[in-house]
Amino acid sequence: MTPPATNDGRTSLFARPSARERRVLADALRTETVGGTVLLAAAVVALIWANTPLAHLYETVRTFHFGIPALGLDLSVEHWASDGILTVFFFVAGAELKRELTVGELRRPAAAALPVVAAASGMAVPALTYVVVNLARGGDLNGWAVPMATDIAFALGVLAVIGTNLPSGIRAFLLTLAIVDDLGAILVIAVFYTSTLNWMAFGGAVAGLVLFRILHVNLRLPGWYVYVPLAVVIWALMYNSGVHATIAGVAMGLLLRVQPDDPDDPESLSPAERIERLVRPLSAGFAVPVFALFAAGVGVSGPALAETFRQPEALGVMLGLFAGKFIGVFGGTYLAARFTRARLSSDLAWADVAGVAMLAGIGFTVSLLVSELAFQGETVTEDAKAAVLLGSLLSALVACVLLKLRDAKYRALWEEETRDEDRDSVPDIDQDVDPINRPTEAARRARKRD
Repeated sequence: MTPPATNDGRTSLFARPSARERRVLADALRTETVGGTVLLAAAVVALIWANTPLAHLYETVRTFHFGIPALGLDLSVEHWASDGILTVFFFVAGAELKRELTVGELRRPAAAALPVVAAASGMAVPALTYVVVNLARGGDLNGWAVPMATDIAFALGVLAVIGTNLPSGIRAFLLTLAIVDDLGAILVIAVFYTSTLNWMAFGGAVAGLVLFRILHVNLRLPGWYVYVPLAVVIWALMYNSGVHATIAGVAMGLLLRVQPDDPDDPESLSPAERIERLVRPLSAGFAVPVFALFAAGVGVSGPALAETFRQPEALGVMLGLFAGKFIGVFGGTYLAARFTRARLSSDLAWADVAGVAMLAGIGFTVSLLVSELAFQGETVTEDAKAAVLLGSLLSALVACVLLKLRDAKYRALWEEETRDEDRDSVPDIDQDVDPINRPTEAARRARKRD
């Protein structure tokens, strides 16, 4: 979902994606935007619930245990949400990664370089910010990964609330940035937050994944009634292995077939795309909001917020999200454009990069999850969660201001992308283009006359 090449062979940053990519992007972002709005609502409910006289009820529900103890699955409601239901979110992330890396724009190194560099620096600088703060103040260094991830659903929910009209090039870059972020978070969780490993259970999970691949890829066996029970077994074995259970979702997403059933039909969808379309609403509209409902309920009283600024762990998380993300994404994008053959799209300015970089500081879902994995003490964990919320809120507020200042420009670009004067359901801009997907001179003159 990254930009095409220009006439001189250079990659154009934030340029308009191809028509097919814009359709895929629109489908994904439409669901994520609705889900992001639900996510915002769930987070607000959690915060209100945890800071009212009914806070004891919230804690009782969150810590209530149920399950099958004999199978090692006697979990609290909070852990069912983070270890179980959130697996659906990571399954969608895995399917998205597979599509982008094999048939999407990320398969081309030149096109992938910009968002990958931006995402990598956007993960490294927040982690470094956290480490510096905690080295200076004697904090727990184990939380270095908390401020690394960008929450695309929350970011899009913020955009939906403020009503900005980001053009598809910026939305594509933001989504690709979040995809690479998700990959980084998955690797970090798998490698750095797996303390003990039950090899029998892990081997069983791997065997289940091999069976999943044989049934889906080799035999092409249809039927959800086959795959859903198998997925539950794989998830349970992964949980009992000591590896975070959400990794099972990622692995199954990465195993989906991404080649269309009919390669000669440009409108034919692959099994991965069909499954992703079915599961994404469940992820965005249910799995992530339920996780937020039981993860975001932290105390936000004056003393509690003051503690966020005093505790090195919480301060490192907040500064990592608010300052580290901005510096990392903006700086990485600038360096990539400065020292490679990439350049900024002629329609946009570096102020637009600043707005997107600030929006990347919203690190809600994965940051809350890593907070639970990184810290042992309940007090430190709650302070870190409060810092995630505060850092994400500050990033969202500043991003809203920066993007709103450019909204008139964005609205003009959006109207140009979606204009369909002949009402044939194909945007006019896609009907008069040259071979590398840029408007011809005739098209440019026509738009100028308009």
